[in-house]
Amino acid sequence: MIFPILGVIMTLLLQYSLASKYVSRDKKSYFFPIFVMPNQLSYMESQIKDRLFTRDYIFMCISAFMMSFSFFILVPTLPLYLKDTFDISPAMVGVVLSCYVVAVLSVRPMAGFVADTLPRKSVYIVAYAIFVASFTGYFFITQSLLLFILLRIFHGFSFGMLTTAGNTLVIDIMPSSRRGEGLGYYGVTNNLAMAFGPMVGLFVIASGNYTLLFLTSLITGIIGLTLGATVRVRSRELQPQKEFTLSADRFFLKEGVRACIAFFLLAIPYGMTTSYMALYAAKSGIVHNAGLFFTVMAAGLIASRLHSGKRVDRGFITETILLGIAIAFVGGLGEAMLSRVAAWSITMGYVTYFATAFLFGYGYGTMFPAYNTLFINLAPNSRRATANATYLTGWDVGIGGGMLIGGYISEFDYSYCYMLGAALIFVALIFFWRVVTPHFHKYRLR
Repeated sequence: MIFPILGVIMTLLLQYSLASKYVSRDKKSYFFPIFVMPNQLSYMESQIKDRLFTRDYIFMCISAFMMSFSFFILVPTLPLYLKDTFDISPAMVGVVLSCYVVAVLSVRPMAGFVADTLPRKSVYIVAYAIFVASFTGYFFITQSLLLFILLRIFHGFSFGMLTTAGNTLVIDIMPSSRRGEGLGYYGVTNNLAMAFGPMVGLFVIASGNYTLLFLTSLITGIIGLTLGATVRVRSRELQPQKEFTLSADRFFLKEGVRACIAFFLLAIPYGMTTSYMALYAAKSGIVHNAGLFFTVMAAGLIASRLHSGKRVDRGFITETILLGIAIAFVGGLGEAMLSRVAAWSITMGYVTYFATAFLFGYGYGTMFPAYNTLFINLAPNSRRATANATYLTGWDVGIGGGMLIGGYISEFDYSYCYMLGAALIFVALIFFWRVVTPHFHKYRLR
């Protein structure tokens, strides 16, 4: 359990060390020059200003990883916990799980407005503290399903506020010239948590010890909160607020609606994958090392970031997103065919299972930093948090929809979930290509 966490921390610290030593990296070749000529001094000065791996950026990344890890360790395990503790149907499990995402969704627009209006670090720390404190409720609420649902809703409120403020805060502390790359690495920490968290969670509950599961989430959350509190942020001038009027534009970036719809469609199959893949694999006969699906998925996420962030910084935003969607579609087809392939040959079933994991991770990992940058480029600097809230709202609705729809469809056959998922990714590909891309190039601000 501890090795994935230590691995991420050591990797980030190593990158920080290298970045501190070699701040004059060549733009074209991405290699570190051995000799520094006099005419490079001005460039070196600009690179010092544009240094990405600062102490505060590193701490924000680790803090984000701990937060996401403490959350995603529960994603594939809560369905099992609900069945064992409350003895409810798969459909009801989907309802309970989706309550969390509904809570996140309901607070997300307000979170963007608050983070644009108040000091972002203060919003971040308060939300983080509430998020961590909520884990203590899981130790005591074991008899009443209603109280458990209320706890999940309360936990969802804090998560929605926390992730919106955190995604905006990290943009504030990184140089704008390396935003795509910075968001890419920052996204790696979150995506690693998405991959390693479920794996660790399944490993922990193999012994049936749910108390240890919740304790792990609580401890990792406390570590993340401690690191986040030490991040130094330059004070910004808060925008004076005119007389408040209730309107959708206050809480939602209208220029990002089309992109939000496409992101929503892409999030549905992702939600079904993270929530039901373990159960789907077991039904298909994949019983040995099934938890490694998320490890292989993490490998795809990491591999995608080697190039995607730099492509975004060179201006290939929509092209990078389209490439990521296309790769994710291939992974979605693999998920849909898994049960049939495994029925034909269990060996080929395992090959399909892990190949799908890598492609799915690579595709989504490619599009994440580009999609975030797309929303930021559609908004003025004073509305960064609102842009992030819009971006994350599309994702939250899709994840919740995937959990809910997957719970109902799984009553018939898990493979139907992933057939629908592959179809939705294809629809998103066409919609992004024909609708979102021309709209973005027309209304982008930078």
